[in-house]
Order: sequence, then structure tokens, then C-alpha cells
Amino acid sequence: MSTLYLVPTPIGNLEDITLRALRILKEVDCILAEDTRTSGKLLKHYEITTPMQSHHMHNEHKTVDTIVKRLQGGETFALISDAGTPAISDPGFLLTRACVQNNIEVECLPGATAFVPALVNSGLPNDKFVFEGFLPVKKGRQTRLQFLAEETRTMIFYESPHKLLKTLTNFAEYFGEDRQLSVSRELTKLFEETKRGNVKEVLSYYTEKPAKGEIVIVVEGKK
Repeated sequence: MSTLYLVPTPIGNLEDITLRALRILKEVDCILAEDTRTSGKLLKHYEITTPMQSHHMHNEHKTVDTIVKRLQGGETFALISDAGTPAISDPGFLLTRACVQNNIEVECLPGATAFVPALVNSGLPNDKFVFEGFLPVKKGRQTRLQFLAEETRTMIFYESPHKLLKTLTNFAEYFGEDRQLSVSRELTKLFEETKRGNVKEVLSYYTEKPAKGEIVIVVEGKK
């Protein structure tokens, strides 16, 4: 039966991939990769020779129909992103929706997702939380921050290193300097770091020591 498998890949440490994921990547007819060069390193490491096809945010609108037709024709596909679980701030939603609409089987394997370890090790309440992903860069940013200023659940954000100080400054303005947060970067990698404290403290720390690597910010909700 033709199936689309959504396969999580390591967010840093190559050991963080399941045995099932490795088996699926070997068995499918084609692997849809966000960046074939990045994914090629992972596949080479595990001696996986399955053909790859590029599938990313700039071409997914054009390739979805073709992939669906191939699935309907009996082929099986695995969708992977550069790191983590497909469709979590990465391509995957459009193809998954198209498969569901066309009654094509979709299976999502459990696996690496950056925000889960960041949330768990933040020391902030994790019984209720909201995942915000990346904040709008310009249009809608102020409106979103004003809305989130009243959010009582723990909030999770993704951010790039060169925008971290801007985002922390925004948090100080909209959430207050005393709001507790946690900044995790380079999760599972050699120089993994988690900095905890209030907004003022963490902003001061990264002003003096510019951040590098992928970043997850976990912010306390309004009390």
C-alpha cells in the first residue's frame, strides 16, 4: 500500500534517530529531502542509498501534485527535513494535507523535535504550553507580541542567532524584564547550552556573549 512516511531526523547528534526510521528510509522508493546535500550526509553515515528528491518551501507548491500522483501509482515516500520532525517550522503540511485529502496513508514516526528537550529542561511549567515557532519578522510582529503578552501558558519560540537580541528586547518591552525564560542553543551538539533567568539577565548575557547555532526560547506565561 502506498504510504507517505514523515520521518524525524537528528537535530544535531547523529545517534538520535530510531531503528524504525532507518529501516523506513532504506525501504521507501524515494526520500523527499529539504536539502539533499544536508540529508546526504546523514544517509551516507548510515549507508542508505535510497534515491532523494528535493522538497522544500520554495518548490513544494509545484511538486505536491506530482508526488501525490506517484503515491497513487503505488510508490512509497519518506519526507525528511534538515533536522527534526517534518512540518514543525519546516515543509510537510502541504503534502500531508494533500495525501489526507486523496485518501493516501500517512504515517508520522516519533523522533527528534527541538522544542521538546528545550521545554523539558527549561525548568518552566510544561503541563500546558503553546508552540509559536518563529515570530513574524516585520508585518504582524507587534500585534502577535501584544496578543502573547496575555498568554498564561508557557510559550515556545524558534529563533536564529542574529535575531536573538531583537527578540529578547521585544520580550522585555511586551512581557516585562522580570519574565522568566530559558534559551537553549545547539541542542544535542558538542557546545549545547541552556541559559535560564529573567529577560533582563538573559539579554545581558547574550549581549556580552553573542549566540551561535539554532535556538529555542521557552518563556514563562503571564501570572
